[in-house]
Amino acid sequence: MHATLPLLEIQGFPAIRRERLTTLQLNLGYKCNQSCVHCHVNAGPNRTEMMDEATIDLVLEVIKARDIETLDLTGGAPELHPSFKRLVREARALGVQVIDRCNLTILFEPGHEDLADFLAEQGVQVVASLPCYSLDNVDKQRGAGVFDKSIAGLQRLNALGYGKPGTGLTLNLVYNPQGAVLPPAQAQLKADYQRELGANFGIVFNDLYALANMPIQRFGSMLISKGQFNNYMTLLQQNHADANLAHVMCRSLISVDWQGHLFDCDFNQQLELPMPPMQVLDISPVHRPHLRDLLFKNPLGAAIRVADHCYGCTAGAGSSCGGALNA
Repeated sequence: MHATLPLLEIQGFPAIRRERLTTLQLNLGYKCNQSCVHCHVNAGPNRTEMMDEATIDLVLEVIKARDIETLDLTGGAPELHPSFKRLVREARALGVQVIDRCNLTILFEPGHEDLADFLAEQGVQVVASLPCYSLDNVDKQRGAGVFDKSIAGLQRLNALGYGKPGTGLTLNLVYNPQGAVLPPAQAQLKADYQRELGANFGIVFNDLYALANMPIQRFGSMLISKGQFNNYMTLLQQNHADANLAHVMCRSLISVDWQGHLFDCDFNQQLELPMPPMQVLDISPVHRPHLRDLLFKNPLGAAIRVADHCYGCTAGAGSSCGGALNA
């Protein structure tokens, strides 16, 4: 059980509207082989929610109808979905860039021994979570033994060409702070990771994304239990930068939950804050927007739903699924 988190709709947060839709971020389900303390979706081994085949087929229809450029696959561990490989193959056949948000340890789970080879074969961009380059910090945040498996996973990907010049195989890492603080400067952090991972393990990668921890779900509950929630929210609000608003991911991305419902971002999805109603064919309102509505309606110019957690994306250098907004 998790504590109920405070959530207030913000009147003062600047209004944001959608630009051209280029990315579908798809949550294939909440099942995961890990249970990380910073996880904003409460994923874990015992979760059973999983996208059905009809919804996956609908995703492929929407990709064609909306000329989607990027399919961003997340979870849980998205690779645990039985149709993960089918979806990747068919999306790649349509010319879509596919991103796999990979926890690295999944590469060693029984039945997934060929996963790294499959990702390389399909030219999938791997975005891998590695919250630190030291064993103690990673295992503290993600569980005992995770660091060693993560390093082995990165070495496996490197051996296939990931992160190396001229291969076309992109490997990006994700950093999350240990607690209720903003991430450090992304460029300096990237240099630190390159130095430490290169010298100690011979690991190379393309880029590093420094993401702020969002004050929701598992991390938000931890903040409440430690009496840090209000202070963290104040920290985010005091470090808000208007310049980040032009680059927030929700302008060009729609988040899709495992049932096919639409949200302005993954965080709104976890807080069950759906996109504002859309007008299908400019005739009737859809009060809970769904993937099928994108077959008929272009969301360009639609209002984006905001709440107090949105400051997590605009604080400091900014934070998005693609890292800092002003790196």
